[in-house]
Amino acid sequence: MVPTKEAHLPKAALRSARVAAPILLALGAMNAWTAQTKADYAALSTALCLCVCAAGLFGEDLVQRGHRQDLVVLAHIAAHPGAEARGIARAVGAPERVVARNLSRLVEIGLVLLVEDDVHPALRSYRLTS
Repeated sequence: MVPTKEAHLPKAALRSARVAAPILLALGAMNAWTAQTKADYAALSTALCLCVCAAGLFGEDLVQRGHRQDLVVLAHIAAHPGAEARGIARAVGAPERVVARNLSRLVEIGLVLLVEDDVHPALRSYRLTS
């Protein structure tokens, strides 16, 4: 029996859409090009389906990235009740506009409460709902 040489990626890398989506897109595009030159329309349609699936996987990764950022912001508010958006952005290392979007989503779903004192909107504080 002849031993085979195989390259193995870590399982976490295979599960990562950041790695898998571009690879699938490249494979689909190469397959589509080859199928088009040989007039193999079944292979062409399969390749285009693979490209569409890769695009969907990439989009899902973007959505999940937003949810992960929401969790980071939520954890900071849990540890620091009454935190302001600017302080949260500095603490989590994200731009203020991104944190503002995270905070509006968290307020909308009812996990975070916006404390509306008579202050400037940039100085409003946030805390967890009880």
